[in-house]
Amino acid sequence: MTTPADEFEIHRSRLFGLAYRMLGSAEEAEDTVQDAYLRWSSAGRQDVERPGAWLAKVVTNLCLTRLTSARARREVYPGPWLPEPVVTSDGTLGPLESAEQRDAVSYALLVLLERLTPAERAVYVLREAFAYGYREIAEVLDLGEANCRQLYRRATQRLSAEGTRFEAEPERQARLVESFLTAARDGDVAELEQLLAADVTWWGDGGGKVSAARRPVEGRERVLRFVAIGFRRFVAHLGLTVEEVNGAPGLVARDGDRIVAVLAFEVRAGLVTQMRSVVNPDKLAFVERQLRRV
Repeated sequence: MTTPADEFEIHRSRLFGLAYRMLGSAEEAEDTVQDAYLRWSSAGRQDVERPGAWLAKVVTNLCLTRLTSARARREVYPGPWLPEPVVTSDGTLGPLESAEQRDAVSYALLVLLERLTPAERAVYVLREAFAYGYREIAEVLDLGEANCRQLYRRATQRLSAEGTRFEAEPERQARLVESFLTAARDGDVAELEQLLAADVTWWGDGGGKVSAARRPVEGRERVLRFVAIGFRRFVAHLGLTVEEVNGAPGLVARDGDRIVAVLAFEVRAGLVTQMRSVVNPDKLAFVERQLRRV
């Protein structure tokens, strides 16, 4: 006989993927899934006809509540706020076999999702990442189908205006990241210049706990100088490896056994347009646990 705990485990991975896409935080996603389990444990089985749908609704609404308070915290966050990175080569966020699946967990998209209202974000994630129909979304959010369609339309218009599609195959981007790493280590400014777009931007998230640029570093010349100084002063002694981060090749920096940074790249037309560095130790705990299991 299947126990409530066994039934929940069937859905845990999917629920985590939903919560992470909604919140942009792996740690908060884990907490949300645990809260959902507590509600599941105390629910009467006779009241739950479709466990997957019931749990998705609980998790979505828990995320909406968290997003309201998270937005207030992020307004006073020291420096740029970036999502928590997740290593995706282990299937943590589900299969990423197509460009569309990689898009759904890309760092670029997670950053842009922050611009949506919580309701728009919920509709977009349920529709795009989990292929929910509008009737199902309406049931999850307790909204009308027409309202859900309107929310989805607004969300897609905002996101499509920015452009979030991958333009490089993972293998091609991996080669570019390897070239970036080699050039940065060697101090080869000429090679680095060939890899960066003219309007490239560097973002750093230290959360006030670790030194990081409090404002975006914009433009090829400034980023080149910033990278060259940073690698010479702070990165030379670290172990650097290329890992699949949010569906695309990125860099993971280790100081001994401790992960101290994750760098995600956005590539367009064969050039790096965005680099997002997470050095806030609180945001690296999940990745560190992932890579210890490998």
